[in-house]
Amino acid sequence: MQKHWTIMALVLAVLVIFFTVACSKKKISSEPVTLPTAEEEAARRAQEEARQRELERQKALAEENLKEDLLTSELAVDEKTQFENEDIYFDFDSIQLTPQAQEILTKKAKWLRDNPAATVTIEGHCDNRGTNEYNLALGEGRAQSAKTFLMDLGVDVSKLRTISYGEERPLDPQQTESAWAKNRRAHFVIEE
Repeated sequence: MQKHWTIMALVLAVLVIFFTVACSKKKISSEPVTLPTAEEEAARRAQEEARQRELERQKALAEENLKEDLLTSELAVDEKTQFENEDIYFDFDSIQLTPQAQEILTKKAKWLRDNPAATVTIEGHCDNRGTNEYNLALGEGRAQSAKTFLMDLGVDVSKLRTISYGEERPLDPQQTESAWAKNRRAHFVIEE
């Protein structure tokens, strides 16, 4: 029973301390509160408005730069796509570059000089007339003709590699003169 009264006394003491602390008066600062003057308030507002204008200017500049970067990126993708999609074509059983092929290769050489990080694989292709061995050699000759022309125009040899697919990857599988003409080509793949 004595134990019971001791616990009760302790609980009562804790409650008294808790209420004393909770109900104690907070000190009120006796320092006077100073309100900003009209001039100080106007200066603060002007400074905040100037900061806001600068933030808006920086945001507009960042948006403009982003638009320019996107446009530049889209142009680069378009140029790359055009580079890869513009094949050169050869006459039957020939590795000689036509005037049209030379014109296309001249544009490709300029693009390669303007984009020195690009490496290009030149794929030589043939129609399906002739043996596989002959067509692989003919495809290699076509790719080499294009490579030599590009090197003569100042493209670094380390940026050019060749491969022959012979007749294995036709653009048009039909057995017509127009289909064969489409398949006698050199195709360009950019490896960045």
